[in-house]
Amino acid sequence: MSFNASTRGVYAIAVTPFTPEGAIDDASVDRMVDFYEGVGVDGLTILGILGEAPKIDQAEALAFATRVIKRTALPIVVGVSAPGFAAMGSLAKAVMDVGAAGVMIGSPPNLRTDDQITGYFSGAAEAIGRDTPWVLQDYPLALTVQMTAGVIRRIVQDNPNCVMLKHEDWPGLEKITALRGFEADGSMRPISILCGNGGLFLDFETERGADGAMTGYAFPDMLVELVEHARAGRRDAAHDLFDAHLPLLRYEHQQGVGLAVRKYILRKRGVIASDHQRKPASALSEKARAEVDYLLARLARFDSRAAQDS
Repeated sequence: MSFNASTRGVYAIAVTPFTPEGAIDDASVDRMVDFYEGVGVDGLTILGILGEAPKIDQAEALAFATRVIKRTALPIVVGVSAPGFAAMGSLAKAVMDVGAAGVMIGSPPNLRTDDQITGYFSGAAEAIGRDTPWVLQDYPLALTVQMTAGVIRRIVQDNPNCVMLKHEDWPGLEKITALRGFEADGSMRPISILCGNGGLFLDFETERGADGAMTGYAFPDMLVELVEHARAGRRDAAHDLFDAHLPLLRYEHQQGVGLAVRKYILRKRGVIASDHQRKPASALSEKARAEVDYLLARLARFDSRAAQDS
């Protein structure tokens, strides 16, 4: 399946399943991929921040990516962010050779000026190979680098193989409007815009011109449905669905424990066998787990997908 500037829909950010002993859980990897395919996502993104990529060595990363790619016909985007271009280029080539659709690159935290930012991504685009399609991750909350709409335009124009923006600025609605404005006036070539931030602003991001979502919310089936509503012009249906999930979206998006919440819910949904994370890691207290269970029970009154017995 193609992955390019016209890509739309939902690319689920997948977790990396581990056993309680800390090894990658291959059986859960297979089950997870089958789950995402079954709920109708348009693609998967692996080895991002949610996927605990910094805790995985190069050999493990390639083995995990290969297993996911071979399991499904869905396009797979692989996070290849690294401190240096050598490691980035090596992993990018390896995953593309086994069938990845493209790669995702975030910014290192030491970039401060516009020229430093644009220069870095030009170097990254060259390191991965100019024929490799890539996603620009704009996530200042976690990566600490502020990219204006104008800087993103420079990166897109300088690097033809940048085909997508993973938009995670907050607040960021005006940035989406500005970027679509650049496309309309001809000063930036069209790109795909998929949004992260746990889906917290997806209801209005789609109305501002986003093509869909690239995030890790534990109900990707809801994201698929919401994007379909938005695309069909069913505004009230999209917002009603979003509003029902918002309390859980908000809880899951807490800094520090968000991954623990997501893995806990995915385990309860039967997607992964264990919610274990590699260290350093956050953990949910019994009180926090009870709060998540309460939110799931409340959500189940509107959306039966949240009803869990485990």
